[in-house]
Amino acid sequence: PAFLQFQRDYYQVYFLALAADWLQGPCLYKLYQHYRFLEGQIAIIYVCGFASSVLFGLVSTSLVDWLGRKKSCILFSLTYSVCCLTKLSWDYFVLVVGRILGGLSTALLFSAFEAWYVHEHVERYDFPAEWIPATFSRAAFWNNVIAIGAGVAANFFAEWLGLGPVAPFMVSIPLLMLTGIFAMKNWDENYGKKRALSKTCMDGLKCLLSDRRVLLLGTIQALFESVIYIFIFLWTPVLDPHGSPLGIVFSSFMAASMVGSSLYRIAISKRYHLQPI
Repeated sequence: PAFLQFQRDYYQVYFLALAADWLQGPCLYKLYQHYRFLEGQIAIIYVCGFASSVLFGLVSTSLVDWLGRKKSCILFSLTYSVCCLTKLSWDYFVLVVGRILGGLSTALLFSAFEAWYVHEHVERYDFPAEWIPATFSRAAFWNNVIAIGAGVAANFFAEWLGLGPVAPFMVSIPLLMLTGIFAMKNWDENYGKKRALSKTCMDGLKCLLSDRRVLLLGTIQALFESVIYIFIFLWTPVLDPHGSPLGIVFSSFMAASMVGSSLYRIAISKRYHLQPI
């Protein structure tokens, strides 16, 4: 019972953060189109967001360990809320700043929350480490479910209610505020080992260059992510001229991803023994 309560306290905060993040996916390109920006200008905004995510990703672990995991989750809710508020502006520079804040928020989302959970699970509550994958596996499943629901919700506010492509971003703000409030109220603070950023980067570079398999895996991952980012940029301008409901299409993508993950888990289960080579 104590473990289940601990899981619920984690999921309550983390799932709100995921819902706020996924709500912004379907209408981002459409919003920039609505503000009459050209495709090249929109591409620059996207690149700023991706570059911001990469740069802040390098320092996010050190930042989270230094600032504290709980404070970093609260910082996520604040920076992402400001990012959403910038979507109300027609000013190009303000929108670029918003995407940069979005990159910072994404880096925090995929570092601070899991780091907080692992530390609490092992250090504070002394639960068996073998239970950690169960928590993250369930979180991954519900992440897909939340993404599907977020696509439908985004379509509901933007198109069915006729509030326009900025509506899902405004709906995200209350969810982000609740994320920060619940983290502040229900979570204890914890910190990681404070290491110099230069040492962290050098250790990562040594690991990358010392093992050929790590380098190949990183290269494959980078190529895969580049294809995904191209797809993320292009799917809206390709489908929108045909009147496709973007939120529903987004939900379909997420459902397909969920099916693929489920098929993979079934394939490598004890029943089928289809292990990757």
